[in-house]
Amino acid sequence: MSDKPILFEELDPSPRLLMGPGPVDVYPRVLRAMSTPLQGQFDPQFTQYMDQVQVLYRQVFETDNQQTFLVNGTARAGIEACLASIIHPGDTVLAPIFGRFGHLLKEIAMRSGAKAVSIETEWGKVFTADELETAIKKYKPAVVAISQGDTSVTVKQPLKELGELCKQYDCILYVDATASLGGNALPIDKWGIGIVSAGLQKCLSGPPGSSPISFNDEIVARILERKHTEAGIRPAGVKDADGPIIQSNYFDLAMLMDYWGPDRLNHHTESASMLYASRECARILLEEGLVACQARHQKTAKAMRAGLVAMGLKLFGDQDNLMDNVTGIYIPAECGNGAAVRSDLLNDFGIEIGTSFGPLDGKIWRIGTMGYVCRQANVLRCLSSLEMVLKRHGFTTKQCAGVDAAYSVYENG
Repeated sequence: MSDKPILFEELDPSPRLLMGPGPVDVYPRVLRAMSTPLQGQFDPQFTQYMDQVQVLYRQVFETDNQQTFLVNGTARAGIEACLASIIHPGDTVLAPIFGRFGHLLKEIAMRSGAKAVSIETEWGKVFTADELETAIKKYKPAVVAISQGDTSVTVKQPLKELGELCKQYDCILYVDATASLGGNALPIDKWGIGIVSAGLQKCLSGPPGSSPISFNDEIVARILERKHTEAGIRPAGVKDADGPIIQSNYFDLAMLMDYWGPDRLNHHTESASMLYASRECARILLEEGLVACQARHQKTAKAMRAGLVAMGLKLFGDQDNLMDNVTGIYIPAECGNGAAVRSDLLNDFGIEIGTSFGPLDGKIWRIGTMGYVCRQANVLRCLSSLEMVLKRHGFTTKQCAGVDAAYSVYENG
């Protein structure tokens, strides 16, 4: 081994417009917030910022839940924290699968000690209320775990009816809102959602690395049945609960409640820069207004879809239940599996779009219009660039048809 260190060059990534299914471009204000100087995790000013984050995300989730805070890690960390903490060993967990992430929720439930069962529908479709009720009656789950929006299939599952069903049949509704929060309506109290987790890297337009979560008092009671405080930080006189210990220390919501609550029990060192990012993501969303932000996503998706259809491309998925922040389109036969088009779009125009997974790999492209990316200029740039690349790969369309159709939506609604 050489005595001279191998340092590589200073980071200087090529400029990209991230219009895939996520992550997407980060708000400049969020990047600036992340450069804020660090403080000690128990500095009174820093713990005040933690309290502010809780207040902000109660508004984002449209909830009165006291237990609303961040889990350090990407969106999957939030999923694991929620499921590991609410699932008692042997519980039946129903995971309705309509895309990749239903499979993920089923696997995490199984790894958390559950008897994990599922129902499946064709990728690109969602479940009817009757289908969900039939499954709940059949399996009698303690928990129903489902994603609101699944970017692998670009559709979102209606949740209001599911919340009502879970209340009727006395089971917990857990929702993974990673792909939807901020760009799609999610009033968790109104819809009867017991526990929810999300991420920053989609409609909130932050960096991956922090997961906002929220859960109600019923979930708090269930978690506290399993509370076991780490010996090295356990206050004198505190006794553990009788229930089985939560398998994960890091994702133990019982201890995280004490960390984020007035006790400030030293569970871990908070990711300060990610807390700053999360705080600014919420501030930006709330300044715009939840309804206004959702309307922006809806109009931008409408413009993008109008442009794609005008170019002769076919939209994928249940058209009555499309996500408001990502669009799926079938890859034209002339373009093979679409990889070369995506490569040219990235290398020649600096625009990233995605394909999908499993049965849809190489069958559809996914184009995201989320958060900071969800703007007219980006829609027009993507459509015009895609037109040029498609032409080079043998798929031609009327010149400027996509851009003209998108303009029409923006000008006429």
